[in-house]
Amino acid sequence: MKHLNYLITILLLSTSAAFSQERPREKGIIFGVLPTGSLNAITDVPGVKVGHFTKIEGDNIRTGVTAILPHGGNLFQQKVPAAIYVGNGFGKLAGVTQVQELGNIETPIILTNTLSVAAGIEGAVRYSLEQNENAQSVNAVVGETNDGYLNDIRGMHISPEEVIQTIKSAERGKVTEGNVGAGTGTVCFGWKGGIGTASRKLPESLGGYTIGVLVQTNFGGNLQIDGVAVGEEMGRYPFRDAMEKSDGSCMIVVATDAPVLERNLERMAKRAIMGLAKTGGIASNGSGDYVIAFSTAEGLRIPYSAKSGTLETDDFVRNDDMTSLFLGVIEATEEAIINSLFAAETMTGIQGHKVEQLPVDVVMNLMKKN
Repeated sequence: MKHLNYLITILLLSTSAAFSQERPREKGIIFGVLPTGSLNAITDVPGVKVGHFTKIEGDNIRTGVTAILPHGGNLFQQKVPAAIYVGNGFGKLAGVTQVQELGNIETPIILTNTLSVAAGIEGAVRYSLEQNENAQSVNAVVGETNDGYLNDIRGMHISPEEVIQTIKSAERGKVTEGNVGAGTGTVCFGWKGGIGTASRKLPESLGGYTIGVLVQTNFGGNLQIDGVAVGEEMGRYPFRDAMEKSDGSCMIVVATDAPVLERNLERMAKRAIMGLAKTGGIASNGSGDYVIAFSTAEGLRIPYSAKSGTLETDDFVRNDDMTSLFLGVIEATEEAIINSLFAAETMTGIQGHKVEQLPVDVVMNLMKKN
């Protein structure tokens, strides 16, 4: 066991070095018109932390966990406003009904593979119960995509302890992308997918708010990058090869520091699907495309305990001022998805299955021609 933990630790420590290639923006591909945050990541939103656990063992195990924490405090005691939007429901998103009913999230958001959702729930619940004064009922939010083409998914190799480890490792700052965490074994548009992230910063005249997005890409369709039909140009498009491989899923997490309640968070979540569509995603029949959106605004935190009869009088963004936030979500989602493709590297997994990385040099030549 000590040897196994050492091996996994080495893999985790080597992840940042493995995925150091340039992002699309660094190569001159600019998505949209709004400026990014300083990191161009979901962690540009104040308080948000991200942790990855990457599990690569032998020839068959290619999977992991990604945890997103809306803030660093006790989430059960200080819940955040949240909403979930279902683009296509062929998936296993745990905890969705309570979020829809109450409009808040009370645990870290866990992303993993399809058959490890149960481990994700147990890990998130046990983490919450470790904190003092938390109740006996905890609603864990756990999303997934199916990494079974590269990973021995039937082996259910993620444990609750590894989920807890992922949560505790979460930190602010740069977010590693590509073959990492929950994106370790994923496939996107027929190429290697993974974790991607991006952000937008509104000008002060529009509130100065930040919008951050993190994606776990494992879906198909007709790849487009900044409006260029890359999939068609490279011979991978629906009704040829990509259609047979278009099923999959995409988990999208949207964070903002704007004071937005659950109704308008759901409206923001809907716009993330528009960002997915801009990349050529088609939300196929077998795709689980879910968006989880939350606000980190401290004035909107929902305390677990409050005096009965207390009225809520918080300030929040008006409907008429939501448009710029919508645009930020669309742009950041589009960029996060393409970031995941640029960061991911070729991987061979179970039964010798091999998924090539996106040929970035070829893509850049296509971009220059269009």
